[in-house]
Amino acid sequence: MPPNDTIRAVEWKDNHLILLDQRKLPHAEHYLQIYSAEDTAEAIRNMVVRGAPAIGITAAYGLLMAARKAFKQYPHDWRSRLQTDIDVLAASRPTAINLQWALQRMVAAIDEQDPEPINTLMALAQRIHQEDIEANHRMAFLGNELIKPTHGVLTHCNTGSLATGGYGTALGVIRTAYSEGKIEQVYADETRPWWQGSRLTAWELMRDKIPTQLICEGAAAHLMKLGKISWVLVGADRIAANGDVANKIGTYSLAVLARFHSVRFMVVAPTSTIDMNTPTGEQIPIEERSPEEILNVGQQRIAAPQVSAWNPAFDVTPSKLVDILVTEKGIVVRPDNEKLVSLLQR
Repeated sequence: MPPNDTIRAVEWKDNHLILLDQRKLPHAEHYLQIYSAEDTAEAIRNMVVRGAPAIGITAAYGLLMAARKAFKQYPHDWRSRLQTDIDVLAASRPTAINLQWALQRMVAAIDEQDPEPINTLMALAQRIHQEDIEANHRMAFLGNELIKPTHGVLTHCNTGSLATGGYGTALGVIRTAYSEGKIEQVYADETRPWWQGSRLTAWELMRDKIPTQLICEGAAAHLMKLGKISWVLVGADRIAANGDVANKIGTYSLAVLARFHSVRFMVVAPTSTIDMNTPTGEQIPIEERSPEEILNVGQQRIAAPQVSAWNPAFDVTPSKLVDILVTEKGIVVRPDNEKLVSLLQR
């Protein structure tokens, strides 16, 4: 791997899945060995692995393990016995469309009458993984072309190797731009309540020796007002047919602030994140997680007794606030339905 691409959060080794437990970062690099679809779904649900592309890759390997077990035990009707595993994997996280996209590719291969189905499924899961890495490097190249030398950029949540097959989406653009001397400073939102900015993005960037400062989300407007950044770069968990973008909670407010302060707003996501079957962001299911994630930090309660919390994991940024969408198939300026249809036909 290149010197600024040293992390793999999802790996297939021999006959099982290896996941870097992102709940333990940045204090410990702990890897979990996963051998079943049930354990794969639990790892996705419990945030061992997160990030839309990484979730899709993980689910593909999870279904591979389920298929291998079913084929060994029930060689004549193994396909019919997989539906429960497919449903469990599909229900593990509702917002990120990459999960459904990867499972649909795997299911299509399962439905074929293949004399060596497990070998075919293994090759497909590994291809989904490799395609994501290649897409990330392509998007990094395209996004980098849009960035002129600047003091700083701001990113939200984690969009790096930890969230993908490798290198990253928005963080991939940042890595490439920094390697070419275009960026002096990266600002990363803490990204409550899971602290993906402070725990994950900062960890990745520090490993790659890219200058990084954390900010509270509430400091973003002041940062923009002082002229310290020229771009906000984010990923996406699902992009509707009209260009609306579902991403980590707090993305929408950043887009509003960026437009007010004339800071450009870039979304970096593979085309597998585009869901043309969802007309607008209004139809994207928004996962709501436990209030305890807000009321507590680790095992320590920080909120007043008896107070409750509302904890949506994602929000939807209207397409009119997106200046640039970067995909592996090309760049879309101010995305809308017509432009996305054209993009997907390339």
